[in-house]
Amino acid sequence: MNWQEIKVSADNTHFLYDGKQIFGRQFFEVLKFHSPGLAPVQDETGSYHIESNGKELYTDRFTRTFGFYCNRAAVVQAEEWFHITDIGERAYTNSYSWTGNFQENLCPVRDNNNYFHIDLEGKRIYTDTFIYCGDFKDGIACVKTYDSFYKHIDTKGNFINDKSFLDLGIFHKNFATAKDKDGWHHIDKQGKEIYKDRYLTIEPFYNGFALVTQFDNRRIIIDESGNKILSV
Repeated sequence: MNWQEIKVSADNTHFLYDGKQIFGRQFFEVLKFHSPGLAPVQDETGSYHIESNGKELYTDRFTRTFGFYCNRAAVVQAEEWFHITDIGERAYTNSYSWTGNFQENLCPVRDNNNYFHIDLEGKRIYTDTFIYCGDFKDGIACVKTYDSFYKHIDTKGNFINDKSFLDLGIFHKNFATAKDKDGWHHIDKQGKEIYKDRYLTIEPFYNGFALVTQFDNRRIIIDESGNKILSV
């Protein structure tokens, strides 16, 4: 059975293969299978992971379990958050107030009210902490610093430029969404605006074009030079 073809039922209580229920049972809740072929489930005994044959991966039970990313899954035991490996063992000794999912072998975590990133072994990858930090994508992540501005960092925790913003998105095809006092716009990796206009809301560029909302709530499509292409 190819785990990639196993689907979650519409009510999230069981799994389907070729449209038919498998494993001969229902759960309180299930989430989709992730590489290497493991899925989080919850039943009367608690939360845990199963293999693609329906068998439990381990005998431990958790308060909550999440999907595997980079062969690590976030789990909650009472109020402690940490990650387990794809053989069901604890990945490191620390516990946190919250953990995200690993992306590019790095993961944001919260220790009390402080955010930072850890590696697969649970080690901090830099010494700074932030009000908030997000996932890494292509080696860059968004963070909110203690002066309440957003910046981009690299995997060493260094700022990639000297620009700060009121809000910030991840880089997608070399451009990121950013908000300053005048509104939303797109920036390059040097933090420079790629056009002069500002908008109420914007989306990342999709194959060279982005959907944006003007301050009169009219929606338009712009190109990577900021030219208005058409109204939507």
